[in-house]
Amino acid sequence: MSMAIYVDSPMSEDERRQRLYNGDIFVLSATAGSKALIALAKEMLEQAFAPHDPRTIHEHLTAEEVSQVLSVLKPKFIHHPECKRLIKQIMEEHGIDLDKLYFDVPRMRSAYPEHFFSSGIAYAFHPHRDTWYSAPMCQINWWLPIYPLDRENCMGFYPRYFDEPVQNNSEIYNYYEWNEKSRAQASQHVKSDTREQPKAQQELEPVTVRFLPQPGGIILFSGTQLHETVPNKANIARYSIDFRTVNIEDVENRVGAHNLDSRCTGTTMRDYLRASDQAHLPEDVVQLYDDGTEVKSSVLYFGDRLAKVPETV
Repeated sequence: MSMAIYVDSPMSEDERRQRLYNGDIFVLSATAGSKALIALAKEMLEQAFAPHDPRTIHEHLTAEEVSQVLSVLKPKFIHHPECKRLIKQIMEEHGIDLDKLYFDVPRMRSAYPEHFFSSGIAYAFHPHRDTWYSAPMCQINWWLPIYPLDRENCMGFYPRYFDEPVQNNSEIYNYYEWNEKSRAQASQHVKSDTREQPKAQQELEPVTVRFLPQPGGIILFSGTQLHETVPNKANIARYSIDFRTVNIEDVENRVGAHNLDSRCTGTTMRDYLRASDQAHLPEDVVQLYDDGTEVKSSVLYFGDRLAKVPETV
């Protein structure tokens, strides 16, 4: 495919979303809001790993010790009240209508040197589409680094496969089962990760595109983009933040990228909060994406809190 890269484009939000659904990627410079968000994350990281630099923590602690710290730190970051306020501010800074924009939990990610720790709560994601993990086709991903990036320690994209199906086993994945059975086990997987996850079942062309925005800069891309955690060959840890958004009009009208190869079940739609007032997506809208599996398990609410779906849903 032909992928266009836009840097600080002045185009309208509606046009930008359509370009994202067509496979283009946007790189946005840091704003006051994104700088404040990474400053919060840095403060929490540096307090949690004090007196050591979080980027070289692998030289001071064991993988098990790092996992224990992250198991407390990452949920603490998700629950921090400033996160919701700052995401709202970032949306305002980019001219997005807060009544139409819904976002999910901001997650802090960590990628350590590959010989040290790459499973469980520090999982190094293999090439995947978020839509293999029950994300809607209208999902847009926001990804920002907390510290300066290295080309050997960042995120990689496989643009060839945006409009080319990839053989995969996404049919094994149900979002509610993952929330109920596997999410909470992350910190238990240190040396290896035995949780089944959707993966490509074919050889991929080993060519990735990598973007290196400054700390607080944002990479904006469709949830259908095939992307990965680049294996960390730099002797320094990478920390980043990501969250996802959907536009209510696109949700209601089933507008988004094409589904080429996703066969997972369940939906992440109950995770989203409206930017203006933190209301959930209306249940009748969410039900447009239900497939029957929601009656037997759990859904995830903001802050990684599990809630049983009523049997009448």
